[in-house]
Amino acid sequence: MEIDFNEYQLRCELRGHEDDVRGICVCGNERIATSSRDKTVRLWSQDPSEKRKFVSSKILLGHTSFVGPIAWIPPNDEFTEGGVVSGGMDTLVLVWDLKSGEKVQTLKGHSLQVTSITLDNGDIVSSSVDCTLRRWRNGQSVETWEAHKAPIQAVIKLPSGELVTGSSDTTLKLWRGKTCLHTFNGHAGLLFIIFRHILMFMLSLYNIDFECADTVRGLAVMAGLGVLSSSHDGWGFISEHTFKSNQYCIPALHQNNILCFTCFYWYSSLRLWAVSGQVLMEMVGHTAIVYSVDSHASGLIVSGSEDRFAKIWKDGVCVQSIEHPGCVWDAKFMENGDIVTACSDGVVRIWTVHPDNIADQLERDLYASELSQYKTSRKRVGGLKLEELPGLEALKIPGTSDGQTKVVREGDNGVAYAWNMPEQKWDKIGEVVDGPEESGRAFHDGVQYDYGQFPVVPLHSLLALSSSDSFLINFYFCGSVFDVDIGDGMPIRKLPYNRSDNPYDVADKWLLKENLPLSFREQIVQFILQNTGQKDVTFDASFRDPYTGANAYVPGQPSRTSDASAKPTFKHIPKKGMLGFDTAQFDGILKKITEFNSALQSDQEKQNLSLTELDVSRLGAIVKILKDTSHYHSSKFADADISLLLNLLRSWPISMIFPVIDLVRMIVLHPDGATMLHKHFQAENGIKITIILFSDFKL
Repeated sequence: MEIDFNEYQLRCELRGHEDDVRGICVCGNERIATSSRDKTVRLWSQDPSEKRKFVSSKILLGHTSFVGPIAWIPPNDEFTEGGVVSGGMDTLVLVWDLKSGEKVQTLKGHSLQVTSITLDNGDIVSSSVDCTLRRWRNGQSVETWEAHKAPIQAVIKLPSGELVTGSSDTTLKLWRGKTCLHTFNGHAGLLFIIFRHILMFMLSLYNIDFECADTVRGLAVMAGLGVLSSSHDGWGFISEHTFKSNQYCIPALHQNNILCFTCFYWYSSLRLWAVSGQVLMEMVGHTAIVYSVDSHASGLIVSGSEDRFAKIWKDGVCVQSIEHPGCVWDAKFMENGDIVTACSDGVVRIWTVHPDNIADQLERDLYASELSQYKTSRKRVGGLKLEELPGLEALKIPGTSDGQTKVVREGDNGVAYAWNMPEQKWDKIGEVVDGPEESGRAFHDGVQYDYGQFPVVPLHSLLALSSSDSFLINFYFCGSVFDVDIGDGMPIRKLPYNRSDNPYDVADKWLLKENLPLSFREQIVQFILQNTGQKDVTFDASFRDPYTGANAYVPGQPSRTSDASAKPTFKHIPKKGMLGFDTAQFDGILKKITEFNSALQSDQEKQNLSLTELDVSRLGAIVKILKDTSHYHSSKFADADISLLLNLLRSWPISMIFPVIDLVRMIVLHPDGATMLHKHFQAENGIKITIILFSDFKL
């Protein structure tokens, strides 16, 4: 069936946010408001000199954690140029006057993250992970009720006045006041529920936890028809064992007790509902979580997904897929039909079908190049991520057993080597072409890992670990290289494990490498033991820093000396090559600097040495740059950043400068940081600073 449709093309890019752009709010024809993980809300106004472009006109500061939902207040007597309402991870709902850019109301009441906001005849209605809806009037909470038994992800108002909510419990609910008129079930239909129970039973045979992801993520009004919802709820069966990120495999006994595999995949759907609860249409095409959905008066629908696509739908058919260099957190229509998208790369983009507004060829070529570079950076060779493979320098490290396999990066290819124990050298096997999963072993950083005592390969399981830091860690098992999702759009981390490893050592080294809190140590160890059949095996749980052999750098805890009675090990003696200190626990470093700064502020004689709030904020910005290793090629430090650190090295007491030294040694590893340090060393007394850096550096 042919559909009359003009393809969208890039109109312009709005750059300014320093982290993921999470929410979009279209404020009339000439302004857009966006929210971000960088804790800010930005207002963008049409560029008077070039109408197709938008420029940043205001930055709204007030949230203390990342900002998500955002809603527009049209101009009225109180807000002559309109206002914006925003909600964040900090549990706050803030109201902003767009004329002044000032925060005029702080609404406190939710106990967990605010997930959605809508306006209802002058009232503000907000939803939260705490499972409640709150109605706010004149800055006060006037109504609160538990609308679902699971986190509420979205709330909208219908033209008829009712509210609709979508939740992690897989349902939508229609509300008039605090009364639920109807519950929409469908994102977890009967077939899906039956399949889920069968699947959970089969996985339970292997002591593996599994939870289906069918949360209702986004809602929108479809004028004259009903409600649009987005979810992550569809399942289908496949016959080929070509495992992708959205596919699973479970064992099944067929005739003659032959072990075979039942393979299936998930997809994400959009649904159009009548207010009665009837499903009018289902749209399938995304391969990952669909976070947002919106509609236009023309009948078009747009959706944004974790699969990096904004998809445009007409009459239930996907007519265009717009690829992005990251997760598309939100997508909204402007009144003229243009589309605004919010991406995890920190960029807002506007797409148009109007010829006069299309970006020039150079801008479109630059975007195409950016996409190409992004995809190249994610290229896989034989199932391995090319950019994460070690270079040839990895072959300088001797193997541990004869025949051990290692894959390294040579140009744009992955090449396999095997360790020749008698000759103490790596023998080249050849270029990796086919996926390593066919060899029955898992790879990570070019090292091969065994499967331990697992009965089926590949097999993904889900274990959610809640933490005091209010985020989830999800472990997906594939062989013995675990994919670790720390949630909220952050990149997937790899946790490799061999059955001969000490799980405590593995957990310690991984947490330090990934700059994650050491408080997760026991949870990770228990997960490894549970899924490797080693529950009854006793391991040495004493902590020894896997990089230095010393004690843990745990913020807020006293140092511990090594156990003198511990049996010495000579595994790494004699040491060949250099030991690199290329990791740091940035959160612990910042906490220690803040602790020392508080001590200086309370000391009358040393108050002049303490940092100002601006200085502390600048240190946070430095750490943010250092954490983002994927942008080392483009990120920059300011002169003031380096001056601040060097001033601390010169002025702070010797006993307090070790966390500052940690920051400086990490800056040396950053291309621009090393250049800036060299520049300052030349301008100042470089020899003196070098002595300070290394004279008191004790391990």
